[in-house]
Amino acid sequence: APARQVSGLAEQLEEQLFHLYGLHNDLIQERLQELAEVMERVGQAEAELRQVCRTVEAAYRDLCL
Repeated sequence: APARQVSGLAEQLEEQLFHLYGLHNDLIQERLQELAEVMERVGQAEAELRQVCRTVEAAYRDLCL
């Protein structure tokens, strides 16, 4: 009987760990998705900044030459 109890407890623990692992995995996936979106916005902001710099450079050249 004790061996059966231990076996049952081990199974319960295993199920709980799988459940926790699943939740943890989902959370990590969400965070990675958020990070990807943030990086994309950063990339867009960089592109816009480069465009602004080019515009300012062109204006500066036109003024100075």
